[in-house]
Amino acid sequence: MSTAFFLPLDGVDRFCVYHPPAGNVAAARGLVYLHPFGEEMNKSRRMAALQSRRFAAAGCAVLQIDLYGCGDSGGEFGDARWALWKRDAQLALEWLRQRTGGPVGLWALRLAAMLAADVARDPALAIEQLVLWQPVASGEQFLTQFLRTQLAAEMLAGGAVQSRIQGLRAMLARGERLEIGGYDLHPELASAIDALKLAELSPVVERVHWLEVSAQAEPRPAPASERVLSAWRGRGAEIDSSAVAGEPFWATLEIAVCEALLDATDKSWKKASSGRIAK
Repeated sequence: MSTAFFLPLDGVDRFCVYHPPAGNVAAARGLVYLHPFGEEMNKSRRMAALQSRRFAAAGCAVLQIDLYGCGDSGGEFGDARWALWKRDAQLALEWLRQRTGGPVGLWALRLAAMLAADVARDPALAIEQLVLWQPVASGEQFLTQFLRTQLAAEMLAGGAVQSRIQGLRAMLARGERLEIGGYDLHPELASAIDALKLAELSPVVERVHWLEVSAQAEPRPAPASERVLSAWRGRGAEIDSSAVAGEPFWATLEIAVCEALLDATDKSWKKASSGRIAK
């Protein structure tokens, strides 16, 4: 049975949900779940809970953590920084490793996939696996899309919107905070996200599970994803990549579930356990 609790980190509580593994807890693998950015976190909670239960039933412990300033954790979103979120992930890994005794990894959705990859570049953390759902390949593109949410009511023409986005970026460059969709965005966090390129964040892990949701008749990873996969594989990464048909549940108006993604994740995880991932 899952347990909700607050984990004190640097004097500020982080809200966590722990899903214990079925079977031998002392020798179980573990995954820390890193949620997506902004409102995408709320839209994807259902999917995260469903997959957490599946991992636990397969003998893998899962720790879901609300990052600093997010969800039910302490702190203000406007005070969040990329480095602070990385520390959250590192301390969550340490907590989980102490509980399971087995190898640990990171599971992340959307922008958090960049956070997971950034954290996993440190070999001292001994991260075994990454499970990445719908990874964001470009921080600059993601930030632009996020800024567009502020302009939804002003979208009269593409040129006008682009000009307005440039104005918002100029405000961030001057050190001004922006309120975007109810989230207070600090310029330091925006600058950190803007500079991220997933292809350059090669993780030091044993294997990567890369899974995407696609609206195509024949689902496959997006071209931007293929470039990242090629770059990572070129540096020796062992990756199992796949795409499934489904809705972008992190962005739908109503809470949505993508059963195909859950099934594909289970399949990839079991394949890794059997040692059949090919480079």
